[in-house]
Amino acid sequence: MVAAIYSQKKDFDSFLYLNKFISELELRHIPIVLHADMAKNMKFSSSYDTFQTKEDLKAKGVDYVFSFGGDGTILSAMSFIQELEIPIVGINMGRLGFLANFKKEEIFKEIDVILKGDYTISKRSIIKVTTSKPNSIDFPYALNDVTLSRQETTSMITIDSYINDDFLNVFWGDGLIISTPTGSTAYSLSCGGPIISPTNGNFVITPIAPHNLNVRPLIVNDDAKITLNVESRSTQFTLSLDSRLYYMDIGNEIYLEKGEFCLSLIIPNNFSFYETIRQKLLWGIDKRN
Repeated sequence: MVAAIYSQKKDFDSFLYLNKFISELELRHIPIVLHADMAKNMKFSSSYDTFQTKEDLKAKGVDYVFSFGGDGTILSAMSFIQELEIPIVGINMGRLGFLANFKKEEIFKEIDVILKGDYTISKRSIIKVTTSKPNSIDFPYALNDVTLSRQETTSMITIDSYINDDFLNVFWGDGLIISTPTGSTAYSLSCGGPIISPTNGNFVITPIAPHNLNVRPLIVNDDAKITLNVESRSTQFTLSLDSRLYYMDIGNEIYLEKGEFCLSLIIPNNFSFYETIRQKLLWGIDKRN
């Protein structure tokens, strides 16, 4: 059994915390592989084995990826794992966090439980992006959402949209979000989109500041193929895949579909999505409840 350690943290307190966690794994004789940039930034001992790519994870036979940070760290870790679908253990060292299900203070009590395999794996669907023209997208997948938005202009953009080649609508406004169930609690939620349980097979299409007030978020099956075409006074628009930004030329059509692999997220057996929603969104705080 081999464990990979990944974090985007650089501060000294995080270094001490990770050292403590690594020591616990070493006491259990678990081989450790550190992310190369993390090891360099935090000045870990050069005696540790490191990884930089998906091929490295495969070659070193990694069984688990321990991600230390927030949801953004897990989104970044997915770009290393890709279709290997190595399970991710998300340790929340951030703030809100809907994906990092293990608390920073409690993970030390959970190590043996995880190593024994006493957990549940939550399979999270992703969105695959292709375009009609060549692009600079190095990893064309998103776990949370894909967003098309206006670039450096106060003018609205218009987005022609098609579902399985059937015309849907022309969206006028600041942009459009297409999210997975996992991403329904991210950007889409802040723009008025619905919350969807991670096990549902759906995409959510959520307009950003629509010009027409009768335009509302739409839920479609995740076997749908979505085509989007942007028109604007500008020569480019912004395309974001989770936290990665790209600039696309007007006229470059965007095609979205369900990805051919999933992200495997390790969650405790007693995990409840609805309890997480209540806690994170502060439902029930009203004393009348």
